[in-house]
Amino acid sequence: MARIADRERKRPYPAADTRRILTALKRQHPNADTELDYSTPFELLVATILSAQCTDERVNRVTPEVFRRYPDARAMARARPVDLEPLIMSTGFFRAKSRALTSMAAALVERHAGEVPPNIDALTGLPGVGRKTANVVLGHALGVPSLPVDRHVLRVANRIGIARAEDPGVVEQQLSTALRPKEWIVASDTLILHGRRICRPKPLCERCAVRTDCHFYLTGSVERAREESGAPRPLTRAVPKLTGRARTRR
Repeated sequence: MARIADRERKRPYPAADTRRILTALKRQHPNADTELDYSTPFELLVATILSAQCTDERVNRVTPEVFRRYPDARAMARARPVDLEPLIMSTGFFRAKSRALTSMAAALVERHAGEVPPNIDALTGLPGVGRKTANVVLGHALGVPSLPVDRHVLRVANRIGIARAEDPGVVEQQLSTALRPKEWIVASDTLILHGRRICRPKPLCERCAVRTDCHFYLTGSVERAREESGAPRPLTRAVPKLTGRARTRR
């Protein structure tokens, strides 16, 4: 119960426990990687901007034609937002996204000779590029240690107790401090997959490999959530091992 008491005091797990928990999650989701398709840093930057409020699967359906027409920043910088809108309409918020993409591309050409900079401050200085998007590009396409924190990472890390904050920047700092830089991007991908497959808003705790360490599970929060939603209590069963699938093309 000492560990639960620590969680109630809003302290995240010690670094050694965080590493152990993430090791168990990586076994449940082997080969975790971004599910966005891309072949260059610019393509990943575009795809990540399009993924806001949209599934990676849908983004992957529209990006082949986007990349065919606009293979680099110079080509996209010459486009008008209205040219992009029909191509990305199904991703949602297409008018705002088309303006962000053309402005981002123009800024890349003007400030960085059309190349995606391997620097967090330079990336977040581009129109439409937040810290999460910048970290995705840095970690996956440019090989710079980074730990993207999206809504899945935020939810899963706080539920388990390996982070204790509602601010994505604070969660990024807490997880980064507990892990080695070379582990950051895989940790983020693993937590994202766990949030999509298992630790959903209505979690499938009976399938979770780390539920015996999870503060959300141990304090009975999951039962209260199910009772409030009217969902039936699941039957207890063995935890299956899920096979991860990376869909990135390089």
